[in-house]
Amino acid sequence: MLAARFRFHGHGSLKFLHKNAQVARSRYFTVKVVTNPNRKHSRFAIIVSKKVHKAAVGRNRIRRRTYEIIRASQEHFDTTIDLAVIVTSGEVIEAPYLELEQMLIGQLKELGIYHE
Repeated sequence: MLAARFRFHGHGSLKFLHKNAQVARSRYFTVKVVTNPNRKHSRFAIIVSKKVHKAAVGRNRIRRRTYEIIRASQEHFDTTIDLAVIVTSGEVIEAPYLELEQMLIGQLKELGIYHE
């Protein structure tokens, strides 16, 4: 799990992110990102709707799997960003970890925020 200082708190900042962000879409995820030089740490949110998976246990598992990918790749971000990953498919719960990681990192590279 990601430390609390790296997560969003409150809906106002997410509204700003949804309104002003760059977007990349794939089979499993929609990624929204905006640079935020006013903050010390980057912030991340994983959004999983009840339409994606009905049970809270499943939504939390999807969220944990996605947060782990973000946590592991956090050192490759060279700027302070606000990032929201919206899960659009329930297949994420059963998809292989490497496939999810490649897809999400590919989207981050497409947005120009992930540097190896």
